[in-house]
Amino acid sequence: MASGLALQDIHPAVERTVDDGDVEGFVALYTADACLVGPDGATVVGAEAIREAMTPLFALRGRMTVTTRHVVEVGDLALMSSEWSYTAGDVRLSGITSEVVQRQPDGGWLYVIDHPYAAPASGATAPEAQAPATAGA
Repeated sequence: MASGLALQDIHPAVERTVDDGDVEGFVALYTADACLVGPDGATVVGAEAIREAMTPLFALRGRMTVTTRHVVEVGDLALMSSEWSYTAGDVRLSGITSEVVQRQPDGGWLYVIDHPYAAPASGATAPEAQAPATAGA
């Protein structure tokens, strides 16, 4: 059974797992059947697919900053958004997310839908289609 985090701890956990290179900790932020949207709009579903999509990004050993924009909680669902940036050497990515998290039986929250590229970040250009998927940010 999946366990989750407090709503206010989700974005810091994304930042921490990326900065620590902890792909397993990152994948643990998602439900077993969660959906992650990539920079090209393609979706991957499920923990294994999310792990596979994110492994190239984690291999870069970059740094991420995540700033929560809003959290709207309704029952067992919440809509979240953050502005994020990621830097690893010459790789620079950024965006504004649209995220849906769901309350788990333990009372904590996990991602069910994560769209890290819902909009370009302030003053940024949209990421290239070849950029690795960056979730949860």
